[in-house]
Amino acid sequence: MTADPARATASESPDPDARLHGLIGYTVKRVSAAMMADAARVLDPHGLRVTTFSALAVICDAPDITQSALAQALAMERSNIVVIIDKLEEAGLIARHRMDGDRRAYALRATLKGLRRRDAALAALMVNEEGQLAALTATERVQLSALLRRIRTGDLT
Repeated sequence: MTADPARATASESPDPDARLHGLIGYTVKRVSAAMMADAARVLDPHGLRVTTFSALAVICDAPDITQSALAQALAMERSNIVVIIDKLEEAGLIARHRMDGDRRAYALRATLKGLRRRDAALAALMVNEEGQLAALTATERVQLSALLRRIRTGDLT
C-alpha cells in the first residue's frame, strides 16, 4: 500500500512549512522571532527586555521626549508605555519631569546610569547581531536594512 503524498502529515514531511517559505512576510516573521529571542537573551544580563531597551534607547537619544512621543516612536499604545516607563524609572535608568507649559505632560530623560546601561546593552546587541549576520557581506547588510526600512515606511518606489 503506497502513501498518498497529498495526505502526508506534517510529521512525515521533512519541511512541514515549506509552502510558506515563499511568503516574504512569513520569512520575516520567522527571522524576527529568532532575532528577538536572541536579543532577549543578550539583554537579560543587563536587566532589560527588548521593549525596555528600545524605550531606554529612544529616551537616551531624545532627551525630554514626552510619553506620547515615545509611544508613537515605538508604535505602542500609550497605556502600555506607562508600564515600561515605570520599570525604567524604578530601576533608576530614567527620570520624569513635568513639561514647561503643559503640567499634564511629562518629559523623559535618561540618568547617567541609564546612559551607561544603554551603551553596554547596545554594544552587546551589536556583537550578537554581527554573529547573526556573519553570512552576509557588508553590502548585503546595507541592502537588507534599506529594503526592510522601505517596506516598513511603505516607500516602495
